[in-house]
Amino acid sequence: MLKAGIAGLGWWGRTMVGRMKDSEKLRIVAAADVAPERHAEFLAPHGIDLYGDFDRLIADDRLDCVILCTPNSLHTAQVAAAAARGLHVFCEKPLALTRAEAERSVEACAKAGVVLGIGHERRFENAMEELRRMVRAGELGTVMHAEANFSHDKLVNVAQTDWRRSSAESPAAGMTAMGIHLSDAFVNLFGPASEVFAATANRVLQSENGDVVSALIRHEGGATSYLNAVLATPLYLRFTVFGSKAWAEIRNDTHPDTPGPATLTVQVTGEEPRVTRFDWNDTVKANLEAFAEAIEGGADYPFTEAEKIGNIAVLEAIARSAATGELVQVASIDR
Repeated sequence: MLKAGIAGLGWWGRTMVGRMKDSEKLRIVAAADVAPERHAEFLAPHGIDLYGDFDRLIADDRLDCVILCTPNSLHTAQVAAAAARGLHVFCEKPLALTRAEAERSVEACAKAGVVLGIGHERRFENAMEELRRMVRAGELGTVMHAEANFSHDKLVNVAQTDWRRSSAESPAAGMTAMGIHLSDAFVNLFGPASEVFAATANRVLQSENGDVVSALIRHEGGATSYLNAVLATPLYLRFTVFGSKAWAEIRNDTHPDTPGPATLTVQVTGEEPRVTRFDWNDTVKANLEAFAEAIEGGADYPFTEAEKIGNIAVLEAIARSAATGELVQVASIDR
């Protein structure tokens, strides 16, 4: 049983504490938050020790690893500090805000010989795993294009002063909150991006980073992909891959933090559509347990260094394109 510390006890940090309470592979035993007085009552039933700063957390000699649920701009320095102490690091998305920062985090963990996990739990959804199998088996034919949308209004009441509303901390509207999951899936399925064109809009939230982001991506292998994320609309989750033989579409009924089914529809030319229902699985727990297994040497963690860096390269390009209105080239990832 690995012992973990968690930094940041906001919505998602608390979600992780709850999901891992019964895990037989990783147990959260300590936490840190800049406002510890707010969280003592929540942590008490879990038997989790509470610190008021990150440095004290990673100095806890019991820990094998640390989970980062902190503001985005803190990730790079915190990854480096934890890795320097020999702690394995699980970093909530996004790993970084620039490609250069992502490269530094990957290199820091490689140099220290520790595993770097990343909070893209949607890869572990049952329906997504089946879609990935179909794409890699060639069942859809040549991949032509993909379109995906991850939109919700869970963050609509976040204060204007919150870091999630900051263009510096959370550039390109809902990109770091939702869109980054879609670009991760694109990079995983279709390979690195070569160019990106993006736009944002500010419709109702009137925050400095906007509430709508759309991006068109060309991948080095030739396929194109499109993502959209809206921060002020009821939940909508869709992921579609168009191939020369068939298209396949995932529709989710609930946000990943809430139990609910998903459906995978496959349409082959000349045939009736095939619809498969997939039960909800705890993807947050699955990701953290995959991270734990990689630490223990039981299996490779299913994110390559190139994917970790490549997804942040896409994020950086989307932010730059949205700001300038120009097509942005993405340099190849040499990993």
